[in-house]
Amino acid sequence: MQILPNLLASAVVAYGDGGAARVEIRFHRKSTTVTEKTTFEPDGRAVPFIDEGEGPVTLVLVTNRELEADGLGVISHYLAEEAGFRVVRVGSRAQAEGVTVQERAADALAVLDHLGIDDTWIGGHGHGSTIARVFAADHTDRVNGLLMLGVEDEPIALASGIPVLIIQAEQDDVTPAANAEALRATAPERASVTTIPGADHYFPATHPIETAVVIEEYLDWD
Repeated sequence: MQILPNLLASAVVAYGDGGAARVEIRFHRKSTTVTEKTTFEPDGRAVPFIDEGEGPVTLVLVTNRELEADGLGVISHYLAEEAGFRVVRVGSRAQAEGVTVQERAADALAVLDHLGIDDTWIGGHGHGSTIARVFAADHTDRVNGLLMLGVEDEPIALASGIPVLIIQAEQDDVTPAANAEALRATAPERASVTTIPGADHYFPATHPIETAVVIEEYLDWD
């Protein structure tokens, strides 16, 4: 069992209207632990997940690789411990080669059913956000909103009728800002883009507190 240290972070967040705000957060972790990974095997598929926190807001994060290497851990811990969210991270199958985004979305649905989660926000980073986009399109009745940490250039329409939060790194050359703006333009009345200044594609790992604060404020408001 790993105990996380207390953290003090100073976050600069740029908002879609061109404004920016500096937020200083004292991130207390006196009793925070890293939740153990569980492997669920629907129809013989080994699907790992981590379930932590409890509260009125549920967020499912679909990773684009194995849980241990995904880089979403600190964001998840912050949201579970400091924001009072329930956060479920769903990893890739043990044998992930050749698995389609539709199959990964089906894995996430199986985990939700297993945990008794009727509806949730769903999101991911990079390819994980593409899987989340597919999940939202296929299971809109189970989704309260879509969170995308970087947008891949994929011809997948946004699910109708749900809010969409896109968090974009300023210097991302893998999922560039143009992708985020193009997707936002397809549903400007319900999709918004927030930029993390000075960050690159790996911003969930390098700027986790800044990212988590944006998520907390948006989902709490919603």
